[in-house]
Amino acid sequence: MAEINTSMLLRILEDGSAEANRLIRREIGLDASISGAMQTSLNNTWPDRTEDISPSSHVGRIISEVKSGGDQALQRFTKLFDGSEYGETEVSEEEIVEAFKTIPIDDLEAIQFTVARIKKYHEDQLKHGPQSFMKRSMGWSVRPLTRVGIYMTGGEAALPSSVIHSAVPAVVAGVKELVGFSAPMKNGKINPHKLVAARLSGIDKVYRGSGAQALAAMAYGTEVSGRVDKIFGPGGLFVTLAKKQLFGDVGIDSIYGPTETLVIADQSASPSLAAADLLAQAEHDVLATPILLCDSSEFAERTAEYVNEQVMSLERREIAEAAISRGGAIVVENLSRAVDLSNAFAPEHLCLLVRAPEELIESITNCGGIFVGESSPEVLGDYTAGPSHVMPTGGSARWASPLSVLDFLKITSIVALDDDELLRLGPDAAILARAEGLTGHALSIERRLQR
Repeated sequence: MAEINTSMLLRILEDGSAEANRLIRREIGLDASISGAMQTSLNNTWPDRTEDISPSSHVGRIISEVKSGGDQALQRFTKLFDGSEYGETEVSEEEIVEAFKTIPIDDLEAIQFTVARIKKYHEDQLKHGPQSFMKRSMGWSVRPLTRVGIYMTGGEAALPSSVIHSAVPAVVAGVKELVGFSAPMKNGKINPHKLVAARLSGIDKVYRGSGAQALAAMAYGTEVSGRVDKIFGPGGLFVTLAKKQLFGDVGIDSIYGPTETLVIADQSASPSLAAADLLAQAEHDVLATPILLCDSSEFAERTAEYVNEQVMSLERREIAEAAISRGGAIVVENLSRAVDLSNAFAPEHLCLLVRAPEELIESITNCGGIFVGESSPEVLGDYTAGPSHVMPTGGSARWASPLSVLDFLKITSIVALDDDELLRLGPDAAILARAEGLTGHALSIERRLQR
């Protein structure tokens, strides 16, 4: 029987059952359908359509119009989708100064503390990054990107932590110019918490623009904003689709999906804290995936009870309940088996609530971040721990890494050979060129050797 207990929000599954396997293999998938109201909204945006327009086609049209229409198209779409009225695309210095006066002093100090903490971590990170070098007339040059765009996710909602965790690594890496795009609120202004976070994080200019139209503006530039070299920052469905379509014309950081947390716990752990960690991620999104792997059915049952109890106090209760139903608790034989399942799932966040967590770290190969012990909750990673909370999702932790200063650097190879090296390397290169039928390549070398 797959489910040991079906009376709780958190499903308790037997290891090896069909449901447990589907969960670990990510066969549940994301619901790609859109609501009827959303489809109607998409259709109404394009009255020339002959059938229902898909989200992908919707995004493609937006990109095309912003590419050709610049600021006029950007403002038109942003006003249409956000229901806001504003005059200037660029946020004025006066509005930024006003934002500092608007937010509570405790919030300001928390943002300042977080920026300083994230900056210090990434400065240490940069010390361990690639360095420029030249050896035997060859090497590479490591340089920061010139102009980067940060998508400041959220509109009416304040998500200053996302701004900080996306922008600070860029500043530490030495990016020359950093610009941000944010959806305006109904009154046409940008959420003041986001503006404060942007200024303190080192973003030079902030522009009004949301969704696919903001990404198109960053990719191709407008009369006001200009184009960037690479776009960073998470977003919803339309931002994700825009990233996929714009890649190649502009650099992108990654394709981010709904958040996910996997907790490995043994009987020494607190089931109440395990439940709290699962719910902390569940409240993000109905498509979030919280998973518990534990070596005791009793622990799983107690955790499920705490989930039912704690979810009642959440403001985003309905969202959390929907997400919890996507995940589950899998009872395993031992912690070694739990690590194997975790590596197969490749979670964005991995929390180790076990007696000796350090003994497991070496065998963990696939995850965005490891949170070791009950004093290192993942939620601290979202705010003040240090590493960027922008991490690989959807199983991409099998090959991808968290956002870091490295994402804002590029490497240029340098070849500066002298005549002796040309004489030593040239003959074999010319032979290979002729073997490949590239006579022009061979002659380029041979004419030099004949000088």
